[in-house]
Amino acid sequence: MTLPRLDLERLLAEAAVFCAEQSGRAEKSLYGVTDGKAVGTYIEHRFKLHLGARYQLDSGNSAKGIDFPSLDVDIKVTSARQPQSSCPFNSARQKVYGLGYHLVVFVYDKFDDARRKSAQLRLLHAIFIDRSRTADFQTTRRLREILDAEGNRDDLIAFMHDRNLPVDEVGAMELAEELLVRRPEQGYLTISNALQWRLQYGRVIDEAGLVDGIRRVR
Repeated sequence: MTLPRLDLERLLAEAAVFCAEQSGRAEKSLYGVTDGKAVGTYIEHRFKLHLGARYQLDSGNSAKGIDFPSLDVDIKVTSARQPQSSCPFNSARQKVYGLGYHLVVFVYDKFDDARRKSAQLRLLHAIFIDRSRTADFQTTRRLREILDAEGNRDDLIAFMHDRNLPVDEVGAMELAEELLVRRPEQGYLTISNALQWRLQYGRVIDEAGLVDGIRRVR
């Protein structure tokens, strides 16, 4: 039997099912593991196995470097205790206009059962973030305020320098010119400057279901 193709709505529906099925699952291989990346890799792998049994999946190894390139979706897994993850750095424009793809964020809690020598996982949230909302909250808010106050190119460039946006003089000028003709959407991630972006999800967890483009799947 040919499996159906995976689309965005099916992906989100299965994320909710996956959370319900996995929550409370005992996993001996994660007992004593404190590395959040290892836990995240485990959950992401389990989710892909869940999907692969039900749908045709793309390979995920495109130049985009995201999990589901045909859907423009990347999967992120984060602990509820410190809801953040890393993300490849492409350009400063991502802080202004978003990452360029959607995110599905699984938020988990884990505790070890010493008696059973196994870890207990709870998937507390699954949140869909539309690519239009994946820019940096403070950066986009301030840029929108500058544009509302009839700020010009110099005002925008000065702000970029004040915020230490990782862009050179030419790039700042080009970005300022673009901002004057293409107003950015309000982003809801917190994106920290680093060799890799550091994405923080506290705000999207709070705002899920209250803001267009941020959807609480579970």
